[in-house]
Amino acid sequence: MAPASQNRAGTGIAGLDNVLGGGLPRGHLYLVEGTPGAGKTTLGLQFLLEGRRNGEKGLYVTLSETASELHTVADSHGWSLDGIELFELVNEEGLSPSAEQSILYPSEVELGETTRDVMAAVERLSPTRLIFDSLSEMRLLAQDPLRYRRQILALKHFFASRECTVLLLDDMSSQGGDLQLHSIAHGVLALDQATGDYGPVRRHLRIVKMRGVRYRGGEHDVNLDTGGLQVYPRLIASEHSADFEVSNAPTGTPALDALLGNGLARGSNTLFMGPSGVGKTTTAMSAVVAALRRGEKASYYLFDEGKGTLLRRCAALGLPLEPFIESGQLELQPLDPADMSPGQFSNMVRTAVQVRGSGVVVIDSLNAYLQAMPGAKFLLLQMHELLSFLNQQGTVTLLVLGQHGIIGDVRSDLDLSYLSDAIVLFRFFEARGQLLKAVSVVKSRTNQHELSIREFRLGRGGVEVGPALTDFEGVLGGVPAYRGAIPLLGDPPAPLVARS
Repeated sequence: MAPASQNRAGTGIAGLDNVLGGGLPRGHLYLVEGTPGAGKTTLGLQFLLEGRRNGEKGLYVTLSETASELHTVADSHGWSLDGIELFELVNEEGLSPSAEQSILYPSEVELGETTRDVMAAVERLSPTRLIFDSLSEMRLLAQDPLRYRRQILALKHFFASRECTVLLLDDMSSQGGDLQLHSIAHGVLALDQATGDYGPVRRHLRIVKMRGVRYRGGEHDVNLDTGGLQVYPRLIASEHSADFEVSNAPTGTPALDALLGNGLARGSNTLFMGPSGVGKTTTAMSAVVAALRRGEKASYYLFDEGKGTLLRRCAALGLPLEPFIESGQLELQPLDPADMSPGQFSNMVRTAVQVRGSGVVVIDSLNAYLQAMPGAKFLLLQMHELLSFLNQQGTVTLLVLGQHGIIGDVRSDLDLSYLSDAIVLFRFFEARGQLLKAVSVVKSRTNQHELSIREFRLGRGGVEVGPALTDFEGVLGGVPAYRGAIPLLGDPPAPLVARS
């Protein structure tokens, strides 16, 4: 998006400024609407605090919350409101039984007391930024849609000549939405929140309208936590094209590289698919360690397994991770899918690649990542943009997908085969009274891969891949069996035969 200019007012929320292409055009009136608890007041305070950082004077006009309540909100985020004027339109005297007269009464008066009080405060303080909280109270005081609309128009014309950027907060209490207010405002920002059956409240932001500004449309994930609102702009892969050298990255296991057709292609993604316990995570981590030993940086996003368990398991297989974590080469991020929104995760990955410089990204596993999404349809759309972005950055991306079942009819929660550039299939098989493992590459868009099936196992030396086993049966049927004479990885070496 376009960088911020002198004619833009930064909102104090980096993600929102990104969505707006640099902030809000100055000197206009904007509507911020959302149900109670969506984050309107917090957004307003951040807007004023950003102005204070830039030496601008801010005014918060409140009809709904007291100054004490606003200080409490600010304190909860670690903010101080020093230097920001708080103006309560309705005080204790205005709420007393002797003051039951409507502020906008009598009706023949063109400007009601509320509007005149706001104008007087603006004339006295000359603020550059103003928050009006909230329109729902003003709507109730007006008692008539026509009178209410006239008050808003009067405020708009008053502010138009004073180079003041105004945010009007509305809790959407009017039935059917206030489309007339949409037409008056220069721009409309909508905040919404949704509560699922489990997990935190999901918040989103959408730009409904913005005159004269090219903005990023659609829904953007929002997180409200200590420190204020964070907006995660929707990822659009086409905005992040980059040049990179086309090459292959070794996995650290030469036999697996041969199976893949000379390793993992940069600017592509590979799906490791198979039942639980077959070795998908260890294979992915083995490829990551190989990249780290070459001096590259990597980011590993762990949705399933605990960090401590993974570290101990990798150390036992000769894949120590602690030195790389301590040096900053490896970013190992355990994530809770119940608390992670899709937009937040995409933003995290984008930062790892573009800012941190990670050349290898692993998502383990997609099964848990699915739980962070509202449905499989949205997962595929989100994953398509994320994988397209990573491919355009020249990143080696590894995806881990667990399948239901151990043997027989093994199935997946979702089909990502058409999004994957390469698919590595892991399977259990039985031979000589043992439960063994096999690996094969069933698809590759980038390399001329082998069509053979190889034995696969994990040992103290890490990942081991044996020679091609030509006498497999039933692999695609879900119950592979080996009836050949080619030695397996666990077989003792054949005795040497003396020659005469």
